[in-house]
Amino acid sequence: MKNLVSKKDYLLNNFLRVYLLAVLTLWIKTYITQTLQFELGVEGPLQQFLLLINPLGSALLFLGISFLFRGKKKYTALVVVYTLMSILLYANVVYYRFFSDFITLPTLFQTQNFGDLGGSVLSLIQPFDILFFVDVFVLFYLRFSRKIQKETNRLGTKKAIAIIAFALVVSIINLGLAELSRPQLLTRGFDRNYIVKYLGMYNYSIYDSVETVKASSQRALADSDDITEVINYTASNYAKPDAEYFGAAKGMNVIYLHLESFQNFLINYKLIGEEVTPFLNSLTKDENTTYFDNFFHQTGQGKTSDAEFMLENSIFGLPQGSAYITKAQNTYQAAPSILKDYGYTSAVFHGNNGSFWNRNVIYKTFGFDNFFDASYYDTSSSEDMAEYGLLDKPFYEQSEGLLSSLPQPFYTKFITVGNHFPYNINQDLVTIDKANTGDVSVDDYFQTARYTDEAIKQVFNQLKELGLYDNTMIVLYGDHYGISDNHNKAMGQVMGKEITPYESANLQRVPLFIHVPGMQGGTNHTYGGQTDLLPTLLHLLGIDTKKFIQFGSDLLSEERDEIVPFRNGGFVSPTIYSINGKFYDNKTGLPLDDSQLEFANTIKKEVDNKLELSDKVVNGDLLRFYTPTGYTPVDPSQFNYNKDENVKSN
Repeated sequence: MKNLVSKKDYLLNNFLRVYLLAVLTLWIKTYITQTLQFELGVEGPLQQFLLLINPLGSALLFLGISFLFRGKKKYTALVVVYTLMSILLYANVVYYRFFSDFITLPTLFQTQNFGDLGGSVLSLIQPFDILFFVDVFVLFYLRFSRKIQKETNRLGTKKAIAIIAFALVVSIINLGLAELSRPQLLTRGFDRNYIVKYLGMYNYSIYDSVETVKASSQRALADSDDITEVINYTASNYAKPDAEYFGAAKGMNVIYLHLESFQNFLINYKLIGEEVTPFLNSLTKDENTTYFDNFFHQTGQGKTSDAEFMLENSIFGLPQGSAYITKAQNTYQAAPSILKDYGYTSAVFHGNNGSFWNRNVIYKTFGFDNFFDASYYDTSSSEDMAEYGLLDKPFYEQSEGLLSSLPQPFYTKFITVGNHFPYNINQDLVTIDKANTGDVSVDDYFQTARYTDEAIKQVFNQLKELGLYDNTMIVLYGDHYGISDNHNKAMGQVMGKEITPYESANLQRVPLFIHVPGMQGGTNHTYGGQTDLLPTLLHLLGIDTKKFIQFGSDLLSEERDEIVPFRNGGFVSPTIYSINGKFYDNKTGLPLDDSQLEFANTIKKEVDNKLELSDKVVNGDLLRFYTPTGYTPVDPSQFNYNKDENVKSN
């Protein structure tokens, strides 16, 4: 026993050996995590090698911070840095389980949402997650145990320099090989998956921090010359409205019905022989409703807020975080402010806290006259509440009086939460059985989707009773996916086929229905996305969009190019898909042959350019330098959404 103790002391009373042990442990843990917890699409021996070595340079370098300290403080520093790196790694694991994405610096500042996320986060935590911190507990024991002697001498300068130099060499080799495999990796970094795959979790965090700082500095450096390129681009990509549809809804009220986490595969889908969404299915056959079956969400990390941002502005959400949080003070030319010049009153209805996604701030910069949040609703009955606010049916019921109080014509949006992850619902409210895949999220999803469908039928009936149905354009849109890529195995059972990357892209379709009384409807197969909603809406109302800076185009125009960019730089179109850096034939689902790659790369460059210009508009707050002729800029100070002090100047 004495010999065993002495051997243990020999190993641990030398700080360099403790440091190397920590590096080895963190390296192995990170490699295993990146391999098993993230779907990075690693292919070939070079990418496998990069995945293996990319945690090493980071572990050597960051844990090397402890070399700056003397005595026992260097042990403390080592434990602190190791713990922080472990927390960062685990936080990304939990985040990835639902979003299939990685945490960015801006998402860490979306703290106003945290209070409402409790149940969702807990549902993502698994019992074996304790294994992520076993090594941390061991390090804490080694640091604070009095049985183990600590080395108090400072590590030699030569040794420290040699280790840091080795860490830098490993990192440089890593970056060099990554650039060899994926040229312009850091300059075309829309896809965070690529950065993590090639450079690792910790180097990705550095990259993300640098990109965040660069984006934040763009506003200070921007001037009026920067908007010229954007004006020229949007003008040259303007799609002229179709004369048949232009003004078809002129003077009508507008109601947006938000379909939370609703994917298009649900439409006309039967679960064990039973329609999941019978009312929405009936709308696909309604003579005055146009159903778009190739409509895709284009959201990034902002999810619901990104969807709203795009449909109000026809500008893309940000590559990192949510514009609702980080760019709420910008100048915008959003739908409610445009329509105000045409006599419209605007309002948003939402049975959750007004501060969620910073809505009570950014809606003012959009020009919304009213925001009816949870404070306007009776939320005292627990039976009427979902995890994120009032359930859809009582929400619509309680909204009747508020809607009726608005002067017409009005532009409104109803944001529901009944079909929100983790898809829990009181079983007394369900009218369809769960699926039977063994995946809880997927199985429960069909019950909350059915509940949403029933609530939509209810609101249609309410509008008829209120006498609003015959003079109102109703737009139903899905905001983003409900089932992430992490559930592809279960979704394979649901869809009856393997969910390949190509099929996963197809699952990013969300419903879009546009109901206009008196306008001939039907199923429209055009490829479109959420940035296309605003120009479509305005053209239906008889308002030409040519003078506005919008990155989408009218879904009903014959001049559309039908290329739908995704926030990560991929795209879909009637002929070619770009997914995770690979191109696929949309007819066969197979990778493109070499003869088509040049054309595909041309489209990809155009998509990258569009995203970059959109980001310049948002990060540089460029709309402050441009006011379209006849447009009245928004004064956010004129709006007050407080229920008790609701005095607004319309």
